[in-house]
Amino acid sequence: MSQTDLNAQFSGTKDIADALKFNVDALDAWMKDHVEGYAGPLQVSQFRGGQSNPTYKLVTPSRQYVLRRKPPGVLLPSAHAVEREYTVMKALGGQGFPAPLMFGQCEDPEVIGTAFYVMEFVEGRIFWDAYLPGMEPAERRAIYDASNAALAQLHSVDTEKAGLSDYGKPGNYFERQIGRWTKQYRAAETRPIAAMDRLIDWLPANAPGQERTSVVHGDYRLDNMIFHPTEPRVIAVLDWELSTLGDPLADFTYQLMQWRTPKEIRSGFLGVDLKSLGIPTEDEYVAAYCKRTGRDGIPKLDFYIAYNIFRLAGIAQGVYARALQGNASNERAKELGALVEPMAEYAWTIAEKA
Repeated sequence: MSQTDLNAQFSGTKDIADALKFNVDALDAWMKDHVEGYAGPLQVSQFRGGQSNPTYKLVTPSRQYVLRRKPPGVLLPSAHAVEREYTVMKALGGQGFPAPLMFGQCEDPEVIGTAFYVMEFVEGRIFWDAYLPGMEPAERRAIYDASNAALAQLHSVDTEKAGLSDYGKPGNYFERQIGRWTKQYRAAETRPIAAMDRLIDWLPANAPGQERTSVVHGDYRLDNMIFHPTEPRVIAVLDWELSTLGDPLADFTYQLMQWRTPKEIRSGFLGVDLKSLGIPTEDEYVAAYCKRTGRDGIPKLDFYIAYNIFRLAGIAQGVYARALQGNASNERAKELGALVEPMAEYAWTIAEKA
């Protein structure tokens, strides 16, 4: 799919899907009471991108905002934690990390039907295609270097100074995460997948120890960042629903899956001549991150990749299950169901090599 097609599919806004409509007058009243400087009238549309928490553009005569909410319907335990998104972005923004300005949150479902928060609308570029078509090789390299630098900055934030020392449980990160995603996957399971069953047994027995703890984003990838309109610089990182305190290597290697997966699974780079494109190789990307975070390489890299593909398969299964219930935020969500098994099988091939 071309960048033009991806932009048409994911960029901009559309009319709000019937299942995701809410009382705009009730939101307007809440904004008047809770958002400093707000003045209507208010126009609301739905962003095209995103699979999990429905996201809306709010337009007034003087300002634009973004509203992000939990989807309606029956939700998996601990999923769609918009309250945590609000907390972490507000805290990180106070530490100089590129996060949008937060205006307020509402946990009362009586207002628009589910909990939500309101943040600033950040004007910039979102790259939906990891291959960055239309750019020169030097531009692509600079974009990926900026992405690498922003993640290293996140993993260097002092959690105590940020007020996030209680944002997650300390230690045993992989054990807890594997358990969590196993439960999430089982709760959303629609048919047996042998490779997922094997990974559920193998991953806990082969998890490495945790050496460092930081804020981890949980879904760090190029299209969850807003870049400066003209400069290769990250000005906002979005979609913090899966964030917590954990092992920064889990976060980094989640993005590194791009280099280990084929194009048809995750628009991956496996087998691609990256040098001609200007995109850093896996070794170069790892070296840059290690230099920025004071590491001497990443042992057990295959485990981290297998774990992250398993986790991604679990997320996809959850999105697919919601689509079957009719409350997913993107009409393409059902297509993810077909990707769960090939992702799990690929993760198992990596685990076997490890």
